[in-house]
Amino acid sequence: MKKLPLSQVTDFDLRLLRVFRTVAEVGSFTAAESVLGITRSAISLHMSDLEKRLGVRLCQRGRAGFALTDEGREVLRAGEAVLAAIEGFRTEVNQLHQSLRGELNIGLMNNLVTQPKMRITDALKGIRRQSEGVRINISMSTPGEIEKGLLDGRLHIGALPMLTTLSTLDYSPLYEERSQLYCSRNHRLFPSAKKVSVANLREVAAVAPSYRISAHAMQLHQALNCAATATDREGIAFLILTGEYIGFLPDHFAATWVEKGMLIPLVAKEMNFVVTLGVATRKGRRKNLIVDRFLDILLQSSAS
Repeated sequence: MKKLPLSQVTDFDLRLLRVFRTVAEVGSFTAAESVLGITRSAISLHMSDLEKRLGVRLCQRGRAGFALTDEGREVLRAGEAVLAAIEGFRTEVNQLHQSLRGELNIGLMNNLVTQPKMRITDALKGIRRQSEGVRINISMSTPGEIEKGLLDGRLHIGALPMLTTLSTLDYSPLYEERSQLYCSRNHRLFPSAKKVSVANLREVAAVAPSYRISAHAMQLHQALNCAATATDREGIAFLILTGEYIGFLPDHFAATWVEKGMLIPLVAKEMNFVVTLGVATRKGRRKNLIVDRFLDILLQSSAS
């Protein structure tokens, strides 16, 4: 592909970058059809136009599936920065008119929707009722990716555990989340779950999280025979429900399975830990009326 310098960035280029960003997020042209509201052939044409404009191959597509090239990943990173800057400009101009119009990009760790105190849900409802001109974009991710998104400007707000806080982010506590050690009804410990001791736990396989956890949680996992790992709480639940592993889950997330008799806590008095979940924004960020209004609603809900 002939490489030529990009002389200027047009509105058409920005439109193509938005299409490319969506395709990269969902992982295929087919999945992007419903999100973008255009046909797969139109998406393919837009991608080809962008590749010609930039003079680089952005992705591999075909029977082997969709995958970004190295150049594609660089263009995606640079494109997200451009689109974030444009959105920031639009937000600042709208604030001159005190208008709630623009995007609100929120990063959430998974399995917060089962929290009994629906603070994030209530704040989302509140901002929507104040203005239909706010486009809310939610991305589910790991705490590390949320922090990265806040620092590079892709995210306005993140909800994540307050374990090792960064000096470059501002935090406010939202929830206290308690986790217990569970086994499923198909596990050999289930019939005698109420009589199990900490010593018995070493005799069975356990699943450990591969994400960052508190020192107390790490200490509890060290007392187990961890034979598997998972990148998130849903992955841990999958393994526990096989009946082959025990593992820690937040009480609110496990509650439905407990009520159905599918899960039961083990050694509840000793094998539990509490983590504070908070909301974070970038320190020294530009004033943003949408973000400020959302935070006001969210933190008022937390205080009540």
